[in-house]
Amino acid sequence: MDSINITPGDTLLVNAYFIVLLPLFSFLVLGFFGKKMPGSSSGWLGTVSLATAAFLACTVALDFFTTDKRYVDSKFSWLEFANGLSIDMGVLLDPISVMMLVVVTFISLMVHLYSLGYMKGEERFSTYYAYLGLFTFSMLGLVLSVNLFQIYIFWELVGVSSFLLIGYYYDRASAIAAAKKAFIVTRFADLGFLIGILVLSNTSGTLDFKTMISTLSDPTSEGLRNAAAGSFLGISALTWGLLLVFMGGAGKSAMFPLHIWLPDAMEGPTPVSALIHAATMVVAGVYLVARLFGIFVMSAPAALEVVAWTGAISSLFAAVIACTQTDIKRVLAYSTMSQIGYMMFALGVSAGSDQPTHGFTAANFHLFTHAMFKALLFLGAGMVIHAVHSNELSAMGGLRKKLPLTHITFLIACLAIAGIPPFAGFFSKEAILHAASETHPAIYWMGIVTAALTAFYMFRLYFGIFWNGKAKLHHDQHNHHDHSGHEGDVFQKTPLVVLAMASIAAGFIPFGHFVTSDGSSLEMHTDVMFSILPVSLSVIGILLAARMYRTPSDLPERMAGFFGSFFLAAKSKFYIDEVYLFITRKILFRLIGAPAAWVDRSIVDGAVNTLGVSAEVGAESISELQSGKIQSYAGWFVAGTLVLIALFIYFIH
Repeated sequence: MDSINITPGDTLLVNAYFIVLLPLFSFLVLGFFGKKMPGSSSGWLGTVSLATAAFLACTVALDFFTTDKRYVDSKFSWLEFANGLSIDMGVLLDPISVMMLVVVTFISLMVHLYSLGYMKGEERFSTYYAYLGLFTFSMLGLVLSVNLFQIYIFWELVGVSSFLLIGYYYDRASAIAAAKKAFIVTRFADLGFLIGILVLSNTSGTLDFKTMISTLSDPTSEGLRNAAAGSFLGISALTWGLLLVFMGGAGKSAMFPLHIWLPDAMEGPTPVSALIHAATMVVAGVYLVARLFGIFVMSAPAALEVVAWTGAISSLFAAVIACTQTDIKRVLAYSTMSQIGYMMFALGVSAGSDQPTHGFTAANFHLFTHAMFKALLFLGAGMVIHAVHSNELSAMGGLRKKLPLTHITFLIACLAIAGIPPFAGFFSKEAILHAASETHPAIYWMGIVTAALTAFYMFRLYFGIFWNGKAKLHHDQHNHHDHSGHEGDVFQKTPLVVLAMASIAAGFIPFGHFVTSDGSSLEMHTDVMFSILPVSLSVIGILLAARMYRTPSDLPERMAGFFGSFFLAAKSKFYIDEVYLFITRKILFRLIGAPAAWVDRSIVDGAVNTLGVSAEVGAESISELQSGKIQSYAGWFVAGTLVLIALFIYFIH
């Protein structure tokens, strides 16, 4: 697709730049002056900025998708090192970036609005909104990037922003540990990403997305031939580059085995969890693979196979763990990992397909619908946590009458994520399963099992919170304000209603007309016969959850006993954290770190210390020569003169 020549006054690009800069403006103003602003005015500044950005994003999407524009970019030279060698920055508008503009700004606006009530009374209220602005700016910059270097800059900014938000309650040791864990784990993954960028830019001769994709997906290009010719361990340089880039995406999207940071990220405020899990950080990896999809599918199907199986394994793995967790935010965290896995394997199953755009469109469609109902689930969980002052299911139950709006909106979100028609999740999930069934039967069946488990653990959550016993509301002051017996203010209720409507309506959008990998229009029809099996299994999962958790019973304990050690392993997250700790402490620290420290201390420092001591001893030994006594200096002068005369006479003879 050819770029369209853009005039400086083009409203599409002007609006796109404003969309990115508005959250940055909010961050800078609140960062410098927020503490001096009265009351909740700092929150309102952030919210109005995001509302403006969301409105502009909708106008950009409307203009973009209702015209023939399919690729619009604007670039300027940011760092110029020499003629022909520079790093560009700019804005790229194509179907997936425009779709992401709407998702990021809309979900961020809902979080900003919800936080006006949820975070009211917080000591660092303005700081919180400043961090939200930085986070949103980082993600918007990421999705609008015109080249790999620019996306890496904003990729790292997203990491910094998540560190600040996860560790917002810095006086809690658990929050600080969670922030460091997320930051360190994703840094390891980002190292692979950086190496992958160097490999891809070296093989294609550019960092620009459009040029790189056209070069490395064209069988006749010299760049592709060179990338395919160079190999390591029998794998081409191009495949290695894409796998390393995917490593960065897998870390950011919490794919197995780089997922360990995600459950602990729940230590941040609940609205932050909604932002991270629904629209920003964890979908960045999906967006990255989608951005380079043309290279993956045309030139490196082996790398796409890795993407497919990583997504499928992560999806099923997380769903199993979610069935055993009792912290409702951790259940939702593993649910996110599972749904991101769905998106990943939807992209991956395009390898070998006659119509690869099916998987591409299905993945992005699920990204879009998932943002709506996952944000709704987290914001609903926030209402519940404020009502009972606990994250544990055992502290909940019977809340449907005390929290009626939360109850009905949470139910809508559960039905959507369970894939029950006509809710949004049904349409996008069916599209993914249909794409998988065409080329990867094994992954298709893994997706089917995951769908049934998703319905079970989400309705385990639903019945455990809103049914299963009497309400256990607290009436004490907790944190910043008391919600005893009510559902908060209009700022918290409005996002729930809006997101609930979006969780129903989003599935009816003709998504294939707007977002495809090749720019063509794709008809996405619902096959009733195909849908019978996944929907039936989801209904069975819901009924089983109702039987076990709708009313108090000993059935959950009996089922746990039936699965025995497997249940205990799943509840302990299959001991992946313990494996990482063993590798870190016993291997890296003890077998590598300790010897390296000894070499540094004994050899490197020892050599330097020896030189220092030698200099000190030498100085001490000749210090008497600098006594300050004239007689001594005269004596040494005479002695030296006699020595020189003697040497002179000796050499003359």
